Amino acid sequence: MTGRVAFVGAGPGAADLITLRGARRLAEADVVVWAPSVVEAECVREHARPGAELVDFSRVTESEVVEVYRRAAASGQAVVRLHAGDPATWGGLREQHDACLRLGLEIEVVPGVTQVSAAAASVGRELTTSEVAQSLVLASPESAEHVRELAAHGTTLALSASAARADRVAEQLRAGGYADTTPVVIAYKVSLPDAVLVRTTLGELESAVKEHKLYRSTLFLVGDALRAPVRRGAPIGDEPVRQPRASKWRTARATGAESRSEAAWSAVHDLQETARSRWARAREESGADGAELPIARSLAEPAEPAGSVEPAAAGPVAEEPAVDSLPGQAGSPEEAPEPRRKPPVAAARKRTVSVQASTTPRKPAPARGKKSKRTG
Repeated sequence: MTGRVAFVGAGPGAADLITLRGARRLAEADVVVWAPSVVEAECVREHARPGAELVDFSRVTESEVVEVYRRAAASGQAVVRLHAGDPATWGGLREQHDACLRLGLEIEVVPGVTQVSAAAASVGRELTTSEVAQSLVLASPESAEHVRELAAHGTTLALSASAARADRVAEQLRAGGYADTTPVVIAYKVSLPDAVLVRTTLGELESAVKEHKLYRSTLFLVGDALRAPVRRGAPIGDEPVRQPRASKWRTARATGAESRSEAAWSAVHDLQETARSRWARAREESGADGAELPIARSLAEPAEPAGSVEPAAAGPVAEEPAVDSLPGQAGSPEEAPEPRRKPPVAAARKRTVSVQASTTPRKPAPARGKKSKRTG
């Protein structure tokens, strides 16, 4: 029995922004390795099963985390290493992935919604446009000292840095070539109820950070692609204001948005309960020796719906009972004629015709003379 390790992206913060696959892996995990400082506790509380072992990544050393992976390899446990956002973005994935590979563990990487994409979605802007920015530069907290070199590209820059050093960040952005009028989006705890989302400019960056009392790690989006749209001004003179016509589709969408969201989230919970029940059955059937967790089987084989009818066993087909009488015909069973059955028709065989091109040159046809018209 081989242990499994899944590196799961928890999303930008909200518990319902994790992927369905990530929620399944959390429901099936024996051990969850996570850092409460970067991943919300609500995500673990909502998706992990009650009996799972929780390991605080911020309070253990790297060797102790490797020991958790080694124990999983020996006992066949399923481990989830939970990352904020996406595991492949500022998550330190490579070192842990290679350590699990050396231990002979089965490895899976489940992508997640990044904080960068969630922040851009919150302000309704794309990060790259063909007019002003055709690329995106991602700067990790470790590369904060090289902001000047990264800003020299003049494109959209996503920087994760301490908000307490906003003055230093603004200085390096100016030195890299950004003007004071360059749009900046400040995103802190994006997608959470206490999120801070500020649209400002590079010249007002430091004052905006102080105004909202930010000092922890914050995401800064910088670039002309984030410029706010120009709002339509007031009507000139006596020009009437056109009210949008009511749309049944929009009304239904507005009234049913919350109910559909609850239904979708309920479906996620059903998937989790299915995974947890299969895990419990596997443990009960295996006894003290343990059993292989049905992680792959839970994805490939959906739960059998209640009230489903099993197919009948192969064998001779029973004949239908005799017809007493035809509909609309009176009389005894003997008087009723037997229904006529159509004789079986054998399937027609398809004739395959092979056509071969001739290599013999065709003889020219003799010239035809014109027929003379009859006169008289």
